[in-house]
Order: sequence, then structure tokens, then C-alpha cells
Amino acid sequence: MGKIKEIDGLVCLSDLDNTISIELRYASENNFTGKKIYPIDICVLRRQTAEKLIRVNDEIKKDGYRIKVWDAYRPVYVQQIFWDILPDSRFVANPAKAGSKHSYGAAVDVTLITNEGKEVIMPSSFDDFSLKARRDNPNMEKEARKNLNYLTESMCKFGFDYIDSEWWHYIDTEWKKYDILDVQLDKFI
Repeated sequence: MGKIKEIDGLVCLSDLDNTISIELRYASENNFTGKKIYPIDICVLRRQTAEKLIRVNDEIKKDGYRIKVWDAYRPVYVQQIFWDILPDSRFVANPAKAGSKHSYGAAVDVTLITNEGKEVIMPSSFDDFSLKARRDNPNMEKEARKNLNYLTESMCKFGFDYIDSEWWHYIDTEWKKYDILDVQLDKFI
């Protein structure tokens, strides 16, 4: 492996581990905005956060799964776009306040896939702003609950925490060590 490009503590995840599946939803039109938001399809995280995610991926591969990333580092200007579209702090962090943990490079939106690349049953689709996406949804399917519990236990074991409103959202427990960043993604090309 060659030298890893690192900018302000951020690294390209696929440079560290190419077995983690990456499908950045905001680099396509397949997201709640219906528009391509990221100018390029590149997944970056704080190096320490990426290394934790790699440890999760290595662990779950033993059980026939891998991590799929839907979102990772999010520049502040993107967070502002989201806030302008959906100014509801239950679902979108206000960039004028503390901002999103994604903008620290210390949050990931993930799901489980099989080693063959098939997504497993989870509580809802990504960016679902309904009760279905909540961890405390009393109507969650048994299979979805089992898969979510497995993902959550695996993520927490290696230093991530979660929120109740979005089952896919995980935060590096050490996020407070970092500063919010507004690094343009094209710098990683």
C-alpha cells in the first residue's frame, strides 16, 4: 500500500480498506433531497474513526457480513444545504449551532451486507424520517431487530455510539477530540 493522503486528519476510507462497501447516497440522486449533493463520490473519515470502522468490518466478516457506508465526512456547506431543505433538528443538525458529527469526520451512516454484497433486512430504508427508522419502533420486524442489534453491538464494541432516531447513524465516541471541518472532497482526488 502506498502513502495514504491525509488532509486535516481525514483519509479516504477505501485507501485503508477496500472490503468496506461504499455507496455514498449524497453523491447520487438516491437520497432525501432527490439531488446529487456531493460533487464527487469519495468517502473520507477521520483516520481514527476509519480505523475503528475497519476493526468492526474485520470482526463481522467472520460472521459472513461486511459494512456498507452510505455517508461519512460531510463538509459544512453540505450540512447547510440539508438544513435549508429540512430545518428540523430531529433529523438534520443545525450547522449554525454545533453542526453535524459528520462534519467532524467522526460519524458514519452504515448498514450490513453479506460478504456477497447483498443488503440484509433492516428497520427501514436510509433517510427514512418516520417511526420505522427509530430504534424504539414497537412494530419493527423480528429479522430487522436481530440485524440491527448485531450491527449496533458490533459498532459499540469498537468505539461507536448511536442515536435513537436513525438506526443507521453511528458516532465515534471520541468525536469531541476533533474540530469541525469544511474540507472540499475534491482535494482527495
